[in-house]
Amino acid sequence: MEGGSPPLEAVRAIGRLVADGPWVGFGQRAGAARLVVEAGAGFRDEPADRDLVLALAIAYFTEACDGAPPDLEATQSDLSALVRQLMPGEADPERRALIAQAIDAIDDGLAGDAVAEKLHAARSTRADAIDPVELLSRKVRESGPG
Repeated sequence: MEGGSPPLEAVRAIGRLVADGPWVGFGQRAGAARLVVEAGAGFRDEPADRDLVLALAIAYFTEACDGAPPDLEATQSDLSALVRQLMPGEADPERRALIAQAIDAIDDGLAGDAVAEKLHAARSTRADAIDPVELLSRKVRESGPG
């Protein structure tokens, strides 16, 4: 696409973090994961790092969100593909193994809480890492009015 950024593709919604708030989800731009937030009749997007991708997946599997638009509602297959994107860029063998276990749990159709546990294990080990749903809430607030 000349003179502009590549199109946002494969947009999927996890749901709304608060009633009447914008929905939050993910998409792809030039093969990279993006956080997507509803904005009026469209949406805004920004890059999604490992913790943000895992936070989206945790929110999905813990059912922390409600009201995803039916035509954009994410599936387990969508989440598996999203988390799988983390594998090529992960240099830490231990974290790579944890991400692989999370993907296996998703693909095996394990219960949401079991999948979320695996996803939590793959998140940052930093002491200042925040709750995944709070991370998403902050990103939604930072993105501006819906």
